[in-house]
Amino acid sequence: MTAERVRGSVPTVPRTPSGGTPAPAERMPTTILWALPPVVVLALVFLYPLALVVQESLAPGAYADVFGSEAFRKALVTTVWLAVGATAGCLVLGFALALVVAFVPFPGGKAVSKFIDVFLSFPSFLITLALLFLYGTVGMANGLWTDVTGAEAGPFQFLTTPWGVLLAEITYFTPFVMRPLLAAFSQMETAQLEVASSLGAKPLRIVRQVILPEALPALAAGGSLVLVMCLNEFGIVLFTGAKGVTTLPMLVYGKAILESDYAAACVVAVVNVAISVGLYAVYRAVTRSGGRRPARTSAVPSAATAAGREAPRRRAPRGRPTEGRLRRVGA
Repeated sequence: MTAERVRGSVPTVPRTPSGGTPAPAERMPTTILWALPPVVVLALVFLYPLALVVQESLAPGAYADVFGSEAFRKALVTTVWLAVGATAGCLVLGFALALVVAFVPFPGGKAVSKFIDVFLSFPSFLITLALLFLYGTVGMANGLWTDVTGAEAGPFQFLTTPWGVLLAEITYFTPFVMRPLLAAFSQMETAQLEVASSLGAKPLRIVRQVILPEALPALAAGGSLVLVMCLNEFGIVLFTGAKGVTTLPMLVYGKAILESDYAAACVVAVVNVAISVGLYAVYRAVTRSGGRRPARTSAVPSAATAAGREAPRRRAPRGRPTEGRLRRVGA
């Protein structure tokens, strides 16, 4: 009875009519049949339109005309500096906010963490509209200023400038940096922080030598993702109404819709796609390298050593526990 039960629990391997297992060549047609429908859908929905864009961009003299135009060079420079500036701002602000949410106990910390997940699903134009309601030309801040002072216009006019676009992008994309940072902080060993704090290390030194090395892969992954998304952002620039700000996506829109110059629009689109694909390849390489981090065998001694280089060993007074220990949320 026991032998029959064990024999029935072992999965059986499908066999051919001759009694052997199917060869890889016999399984190949079934694999192709399963993979064919999604490949066909992908080719019709994405690859074919992309091929048409590339074909249209190969019109005689199209690349020379676009690369030689002042509008394209300005749009490229504006796109790059806005993307780099927004990424830098998101990294600094996201790291600071993630530290507070992960390591500083305060009421509603878990609710804030959940709200970050919900914030990731918001469309970009929604955040831009919220900023317009607050700091727009006829927004709440300017309306309050004119009511109090009696002036004709309020002082907040920065949303229609490149700095307003930069503020909107930092506001919208910061949670995309915070999410991987919070995931990395949740896997940290609290013993490292406790040992470093008990040896007298200041909070800034703990952040710099203990927390920051652990957060570097998450920072690199989040920063790469934000950089790619900022390069392709269209809704924020459009809804802020910044007339002097023209990025590559806005240039594609202007060439195709306003000027009906489809060859030039396709050239700009191909350049934008090439930059995005290259940065996405870098992003994937960073995430893969971050996922293959070697296991540490003695993390606590390394933290203690880093903290002990600066702080002298002092005996705590009797009756007083060692202070300065970082506490996690819920600890």
